[in-house]
Amino acid sequence: MDAERAFAATMKARDFEAFTRFLADEAIFFSPHGNLRGKQAIARGWRPYYDKPQAPFSWEPEEVEVLESGTLAYSGGPIYDPSGRKIGRFNSIWRLEAPGQWKVVFDRGSDFVPPPPKK
Repeated sequence: MDAERAFAATMKARDFEAFTRFLADEAIFFSPHGNLRGKQAIARGWRPYYDKPQAPFSWEPEEVEVLESGTLAYSGGPIYDPSGRKIGRFNSIWRLEAPGQWKVVFDRGSDFVPPPPKK
């Protein structure tokens, strides 16, 4: 949970260098516009999100599960637009690469679909 919160904080702080430190070298970020494979490709693809003074979106974890071995973890939660409106959901897989050093290996965002109204 702490790693995901710190990762999300890089967007709010507009700290691109900190963002890249959370990426595993072989990470894959899934995208409808083509998957980004590897830390360098992800960094190039995400750089524009960090260039402007205001963050274009934010995210926060609401669930985290860690394997009993303590080496892989899942995190997921909502994505918000700058006004705080929920616009999507993220799902990430993390790998422990060194003591206390979690890196994202897979990430997928999806559009938010509100539940249908109750009848």
